[in-house]
Amino acid sequence: MGVAKKVVDVRSCVAEWRRNGLRIAVVPTMGGLHAGHVSLVRAAQVVADRVIVTIFLNPTQFGAHEDLGMYPAERNRDLALLEAEGVDLVFMPTREDIYPPGFATRVVMDDLTDLMCGALRPGHFDGVTQVVTKLFNIVGADVAVFGEKDWQQLQIVRKLVADLNMPVEILGCPTVREPDGLALSTRNGYLSGDARDVARALYRSLSLVAEEIANGVPTELACAQAEDGLRGAGFDSVDYLECRDGETLRLAMAPFKGARVFGAAVLGETRLIDNVAVPV
Repeated sequence: MGVAKKVVDVRSCVAEWRRNGLRIAVVPTMGGLHAGHVSLVRAAQVVADRVIVTIFLNPTQFGAHEDLGMYPAERNRDLALLEAEGVDLVFMPTREDIYPPGFATRVVMDDLTDLMCGALRPGHFDGVTQVVTKLFNIVGADVAVFGEKDWQQLQIVRKLVADLNMPVEILGCPTVREPDGLALSTRNGYLSGDARDVARALYRSLSLVAEEIANGVPTELACAQAEDGLRGAGFDSVDYLECRDGETLRLAMAPFKGARVFGAAVLGETRLIDNVAVPV
């Protein structure tokens, strides 16, 4: 497995693969890898001849009081996991490689970024669109693989690529879960034993709301009852629990194909997000 820290090295490797007619996939990550990331790597290996994983803890998508300093940085562990999975190249740039002195360019989207997580984390998705644009330009992959747990991010990246005519296919992969339904996340490592027991209620609540909406329960009622249930289960707060169109992210008042239930809730210092499809 190759490990590159400089843009020129990644481009040199990709150029060689291109000369040999190989199809290339990229899996962007911030490190702290787990089985969910492994599933993305394996999906990438199915659709491409060579797989690049990027590891970059992007500071521009963290707010002033968010967990940038706490985010796991076990790089040797991450590299060992990726090597065991047969990844071809890992790109691990420094902050200065991505944002050199004098960097002054922003990539801002007017749609999809000001609701749900975007409303509660101002500037977060500006950081996402900025770094994704840079990584796509550096790597030049044919396909990029993202997880569906971060559904809003996935839709934003899809729109970014469509709006800017980027020559990369976006592949979304199903959320990987613990046996009790909790979506795998690097931030799950912050949860204490008791909080971990509470956390599983998020997926159960979203699934129940999705079933209720499919069976005709008014959307606002189902969501409000689930919010109360999460607080009763031990969550400190619920940032949102809503039913929305899976593509446009507009609020949905009735069940239809493509509708999803989205939730974000806080346990101690840990913010968990998840989403499930409304059955049709």
